[in-house]
Amino acid sequence: MVKKRLANGEPCAKCLQAEQMLKTRGLWDRIDDVVWADELDPNSDGMLLGKKHGVDVAPFFIVEGDDGEERIYESSLKFVKKELAAPVSPSTSKEAPSTEDLAAVAEHFAERDPAEIVRWGLERYGDLCTIAFSGAEDVVLVDMASKTGLPFSVLSLDTGRLHPKTYRFLEKVRKHYGIEIEFVYPQAQLVQDLVRKKGLYSFYEDGHTECCSIRKVEPLRRALQQYDAWMTGQRHDQSPATRSDLVVVEKDDTHEGKSGALSKLNPLAFWSSDQVWQYIRENDVPFNDLHERGYKSIGCEPCTRATLPGEHERAGRWWWEEATKRECGLHTG
Repeated sequence: MVKKRLANGEPCAKCLQAEQMLKTRGLWDRIDDVVWADELDPNSDGMLLGKKHGVDVAPFFIVEGDDGEERIYESSLKFVKKELAAPVSPSTSKEAPSTEDLAAVAEHFAERDPAEIVRWGLERYGDLCTIAFSGAEDVVLVDMASKTGLPFSVLSLDTGRLHPKTYRFLEKVRKHYGIEIEFVYPQAQLVQDLVRKKGLYSFYEDGHTECCSIRKVEPLRRALQQYDAWMTGQRHDQSPATRSDLVVVEKDDTHEGKSGALSKLNPLAFWSSDQVWQYIRENDVPFNDLHERGYKSIGCEPCTRATLPGEHERAGRWWWEEATKRECGLHTG
């Protein structure tokens, strides 16, 4: 492991984070050697190794294979997944849990630490469990999943109408965690037909349902067919009118998965917005710059505005419609 020593003599924050993650997982004793890249000494062993392998970030890991070839990992998560993590049995080798089984799991985990629910989902389904990622809550789940060292997948809906800062945020998360994000797109012909018939902003006149169905609901339904479970960042207090009965684990009656039945995990169901942001601050989790400009809940650019002091976080979504209708259909069918 190559760690960086900063000019002030302290190790870099990401190096400390990676070391703590390895120790937490009981993997630290599998690190054979630690080499320092001294920021003030270009000839230090770590700096020379970085130059040799074309790496300018820290920490990074060098693994020598049986054939003498060296494998370089700039992502702690990928290093753990590829070299240290025990294999997880694929979910296809297990029977799909029944509605009753999931209800029992939900009761067991109700109001427990969301990280426990995330770990259960990944141990149960492996990389056939995907995190539907777009906002602050979802990246919290990505952070929790990355700390387990277990395989997982991430998908994100690119509607073609996202805010430019959202695209930069998605890329920031991809690089920060060293993960692959499966971007899912709407069917071009359906979008073209809608725009040709109604223009680019028909949702301001006849509601957002049709546009969301084409750009979000259908693509998600299509993408989930390759998974056995998915995680969402839904919370009770996001929308009391539609999410007050949310449970942490359930059977998804709206979508079908790879094996037919699809499990749905909502680990943050009992968390508040304050708890989400406390986690983000304490764990140095990336977030969308729009949050610093008054955007509490972020969707497509034409359908999202900043909220005023005292307004509910969902008040900035489809603000021209009745509050009880402010769902895009991803969770309600």
